[in-house]
Amino acid sequence: MSAKAKSKAGERLPYLLQKLKAPRVLERLDETAERARAEEWPYEQFLESLLEAEVFARDASGARQRVRAAQFPQRKTLEDFDWQAQPAAERPLVMHLAQLAWIDERANVCFLGPPGTGKTHLAIALAMKACEHGYRVAFATAQEWVSRLEAAQDRNGLEAELRRLERYHVLVVDEVGYLPLERQAANLLFALISRRYERGSIVVTSNRSFEQWGEILGDAMVAAALIDRLVHHATMVTPQGKELPAQGARRRHRARRSGSVATRLRLSGGIGGRVVHFRCPIVAHYSLPLDFPREKGDSLP
Repeated sequence: MSAKAKSKAGERLPYLLQKLKAPRVLERLDETAERARAEEWPYEQFLESLLEAEVFARDASGARQRVRAAQFPQRKTLEDFDWQAQPAAERPLVMHLAQLAWIDERANVCFLGPPGTGKTHLAIALAMKACEHGYRVAFATAQEWVSRLEAAQDRNGLEAELRRLERYHVLVVDEVGYLPLERQAANLLFALISRRYERGSIVVTSNRSFEQWGEILGDAMVAAALIDRLVHHATMVTPQGKELPAQGARRRHRARRSGSVATRLRLSGGIGGRVVHFRCPIVAHYSLPLDFPREKGDSLP
């Protein structure tokens, strides 16, 4: 091959890579080609090295986009959680959830415990981990979800909004019980959770026990039906730590409980490699009628 022909070899690569929208390959092309020639790489190794850089960059960019789209109030990670604040914190239990098997199983995670014990922090951290692994996530407080569904109902688009939300792998419903809900609002929250039953995952945080949800939702039967669907396939995490003064001041000032302190975590049922499945015993206290709808996608009578 002549020197002239060699000089032209690869001259169209910038154009082709631009058409393929592979800018990272173009950035690394000269350096990688020089190294490949010096070390006598096989063609396959040269191509693999270039494409690997492009894939890594795209994955990172996609994760950033999914985190932005989720609309988290703050960026929280498991790495910046203060695990040392309480030596008794059972960190392996949360790390088990960070493997994200529960999302593929369309199961739920419930964080129930006192204010300021890290529930929202851990919920966001798990949700951000999901974003990094390609799952679509949406975050909002219970009040914000209700407001969104009320707006959709007002424009006769509730069914369309529920269908749209089905495209998300995980919905985070934060601060259930922070404010009581009127009956219509409780019905809409029930519709959201019922629609996702065995179809998609939900992460819930609440400073109230399930026994108190009848008061929160203003209707014991609605509460029982909602809890039944929520915990049928669920992992329960119950922070029991005390709220630190700084955390309490921040929570009162911002009217939320973002949770930056460590907690003692207790996961019902252990961490036997799968999400825990069980029926919530509190449902029995509400004496549901035998014909009450329990199948996915059903609605209140």
